[in-house]
Formats: sequence, C-alpha cells, structure tokens
Amino acid sequence: MTAAARAMRLGLRLWDQLSIYLPIILMGLLALGTYWLVRNTPPAAPVAGDKPVSSEPDYFMRGFSVKTFDGNGRLKSEVMGTEARHFPDSDTLEIDQPRIRSINDKGLLTVATANRALSNGDGTEVQLFGNAVVTRDAGTDSAGNPVPALQFRGEFLHAFMDTERIRSNKPVTLTRGGDQFTADSMDYDNMERVMDLRGRVRGVLTPRAAP
Repeated sequence: MTAAARAMRLGLRLWDQLSIYLPIILMGLLALGTYWLVRNTPPAAPVAGDKPVSSEPDYFMRGFSVKTFDGNGRLKSEVMGTEARHFPDSDTLEIDQPRIRSINDKGLLTVATANRALSNGDGTEVQLFGNAVVTRDAGTDSAGNPVPALQFRGEFLHAFMDTERIRSNKPVTLTRGGDQFTADSMDYDNMERVMDLRGRVRGVLTPRAAP
C-alpha cells in the first residue's frame, strides 16, 4: 500500500470519528449563538397599562361663561369667572372671581359670588371661599304668598344648587327681607324651609305692618 493510500484511509477514519460528534458540536454552536442573541437583544418595552389620572390641571379657561340647559332648552345655570382650572382626578373646576347663576323650577334666580370657588363637573355643588355671597331673589311660595329675598354672607359657603341647600362651618350672616341673623355655623334647606343656626346666634327682626 502506498503512502498516499494509507494517508487517505487515515483521513477517512478520522472523518468517520469526527462525524459522530458533529451534531453535538453543531448544537453547542447553536446554543452559544442563542445565548449571544439573548445577551445582546435590547429588553422589550413594558406594556403600558392604564395611566393614573393626573392631579395637575389638564385645561384652563379665561374670561369664560359656561351654560347648562334642561331637556326643554330652559337655562338651568351659568358659571362665569376670570380663570378656571380643571382637575381630571376629581373632575372639579377651580374658579377665580366666580359668578354662578342658577334658576330653579319656579324660576327663582340664585346668584353666588366669591374670591374663589371649587365646583363639581356639572356645577350643582359649589364651595365658595373668601367674601362668599349667595343671593336668592324674592318670589312666592306654593300658596302664592310673597317670599322675601334671601342672602347669605361669609368667608366660606357650601352651596348645593339643585337641592337649594347651603351649609357653612364658619360664621355667616343671613339677611331675609328686613331681618338679619348671625351664627357660627349654619345649615339651610330652602325646599324644606328649615334653617339650623348654631353657636353664638343673634338676630334682628324688623316689625311688620299689620295687615
């Protein structure tokens, strides 16, 4: 046997032995490649869930007037102010120099003013801060008897426009026609005709002429 033949037979024998381990070597190379890809692939961006509602104002209004109407197109309320800021987390509107007009089912007008106000989304509940004044026009009751104008004054008034209720945990002055009352706190329900004055209560009643 020549030297060339012996070398060929030796090479074939080595190739046969190498071919046995070839799949293992290829799998090792594939595993190393996969590991390299995992190490060098940037992490996937986290799935964005529902973002928490911000407590910062999401819009502003200046020199505005917002009106609401009932199903028949009748004006129910109007909110005006020099500037307003809407807070989405509580759906409230903070208003500078507010002027709020509300008309009840009997057509009686109630006007609220203050240095600053905090209103819910539809303007039915308003907190008034600083020089707060709520005035309701004179009218008549269900029996047709005249009802004098009514005014509340204080540094804080909490007005519920739909239910015609006004509360305050601070000193207030109430004027009804020619009568005047002061108290440390108050809860007034116009629909029930109930007034609860608490603390140091004082009143001045004006004599009425005999019928």
